[in-house]
Amino acid sequence: MTASDIVLSVRDVTKHYRVGGGFAGGPAKVVRAVDGVTLDIRARETFALVGESGCGKTTLGRVMLRLQEPTSGQIDYRGTDLTGLDEAAMRALRKRLQIVFQDPYASLNPRMRIGEILAEPLRSHGYGPPADIRDRCAELLEMVGLRKQYLHNYPHQFSGGQRQRIGIARALANNPDFVVCDESVSALDVSIQAQVLNLLADLQDRLKLTYFFITHDLAVVRQFADRVGVMFLGRLVELGTTEELFAQPLHPYTMLLMSAVPRPDPRQRGRDRPMMQGEIPSPMHLPSGCRFHTRCPFAQEICRREDPSLQAIGSRAVACHFPLSG
Repeated sequence: MTASDIVLSVRDVTKHYRVGGGFAGGPAKVVRAVDGVTLDIRARETFALVGESGCGKTTLGRVMLRLQEPTSGQIDYRGTDLTGLDEAAMRALRKRLQIVFQDPYASLNPRMRIGEILAEPLRSHGYGPPADIRDRCAELLEMVGLRKQYLHNYPHQFSGGQRQRIGIARALANNPDFVVCDESVSALDVSIQAQVLNLLADLQDRLKLTYFFITHDLAVVRQFADRVGVMFLGRLVELGTTEELFAQPLHPYTMLLMSAVPRPDPRQRGRDRPMMQGEIPSPMHLPSGCRFHTRCPFAQEICRREDPSLQAIGSRAVACHFPLSG
């Protein structure tokens, strides 16, 4: 993989929040939402990030786009360090870096017509005269499988799946090449999920898009992603291709995530499947050593003392003292 193959890379990125202190009393504490993440996202691939709720997936996606400022680290987009850009320079790049939000009900302004919602980012980046903007809005709706007559409607007149299509159209308004999809199908019915995923795949092929796909749904990952990162308490614990990861997970957390997926065969009750122990530790009170050792059925003494770093194993990477294989 050469530098020209990489659309966006992050190097040792952190996002920490201070909680408490001040008028609330007591010492301030630090929530390590993202804590030293390094990864590369290749051109025209779908990179999926999975993990339990609260592990830092959405925070990382927003930090990548500088919708939230990183505490430290470097974010590089096609050779440009985004963390070093001022507001004006970042605004100029913003149209190349877009996001599709999770909730299609909350992400659209209920007081604006669809045409106004789609026109807003176009006007913001100086797309052209009003006639060109109207034509582009109609083109965007047709691109996502909706009729241009809907430009005069309000969001409440659409179903959840249609609203998410409008959200996708808005993200594509200024021809981005990197799109963060933040749980963008999790709020939809299963049949509608399949339609939206097919739409995203078709748009990726036609427009040469790169996706950073945040989800907790491993079935969607298996269908849609090229590569997968597994996140636990702000850290990446495993990286690999989708095929490799589902064929043989290396990290116990990945294995346990997969074992928790319901099986459609009623004969497979799952009683012999390993299960995660205990509750997720608080990001304000992280355990010593490996962050997963309090829930890991294979933990040994070194896991309680030393925090493993992400190490390459062939074409993959895993942060574990005792990988399951490899």
